[in-house]
Amino acid sequence: MEKRKLGNNGLEVSALGLGCMGMSFAFPPYPEKKDMIDLIHKAIEKGVNFFDTAEVYGPYTNEELVGEALIPFRHEVVIATKFGFNIQNGKSVGTNSRPENIRRAAEDSLKRLRTNVIDLFYQHRVDPNVPIEDVAGTVKELIQEGKVKHFGLSEAGANTIRRAHAVQPVAALQSEYSLWTRTPEDVIIPTLEELGIGFVPFSPLGKGFLTGKMNETTKFESNDFRNILPRFTTEALKANQGLIDLLGKIAAQKNATPAQIALAWLLLQKPWIVPIPGTTKLHRLEENIAATNITLTSQELKEIDSALEEIKVVGNRYPEELEKTTGL
Repeated sequence: MEKRKLGNNGLEVSALGLGCMGMSFAFPPYPEKKDMIDLIHKAIEKGVNFFDTAEVYGPYTNEELVGEALIPFRHEVVIATKFGFNIQNGKSVGTNSRPENIRRAAEDSLKRLRTNVIDLFYQHRVDPNVPIEDVAGTVKELIQEGKVKHFGLSEAGANTIRRAHAVQPVAALQSEYSLWTRTPEDVIIPTLEELGIGFVPFSPLGKGFLTGKMNETTKFESNDFRNILPRFTTEALKANQGLIDLLGKIAAQKNATPAQIALAWLLLQKPWIVPIPGTTKLHRLEENIAATNITLTSQELKEIDSALEEIKVVGNRYPEELEKTTGL
């Protein structure tokens, strides 16, 4: 698999990463741990070297899973994890990026990941109570101490990105970006391009919707995170099928799947974009990786963009009260 650079300080990763959150958090039922370790090993065999987790996934259990899986391959892979939440009684209860909490999170993540350095350390959500300069400064100290290699932000606005980058170069921004979440195109992507910062889209398949396997009759487990998301109501799932019809049409022409077209489209937006689709199934992993070999012509990209202009996505990403504090 081709490699892509994130930022200007030597961070190079596979063109497609693997989001590990759903292996033990947010999207039940969860598979056996040993099966997920096998899946991570299969991903490495197929060229993936970029793995994404976070303190708050579980909390803690996802980092432990990823850490155990990657022990034999530690020098071959890039591990990204995240800090920035208060965790009480097994749940995140608001943002906390005070310097002492960042340091505490770093030390704990190092232990759970069974490593002596975190390759990419993201602030999971911007903390309105802590100046971003203090956050960047703390991570800069951790980099100087050899505990972290690269600094990242997640879901941050352009001004926050600039302020952080002035203190400690930001290697990557992780935010939601896909065919049904295109807001980063207006301001964020031009800002990243100007500053030389990589972009790591999470939910590149729309939390499963862009695979084409969902419709208004789809039901989720009672504790599945999607049950509270406006885009996954019966009405929204029905209203948004036009996007799936478009993907299905193009996929048929390319002998591909809707998910592969969605990922191929993302990969072609910029050479420094690295999507991190998550999965717990080997056949989905193989399907996603195969998307890196699909080429869309400039004419096909124009057709997709023209069609998308006629499709209005129904439903917000998150309920309003969770928009800034979800930790996802």
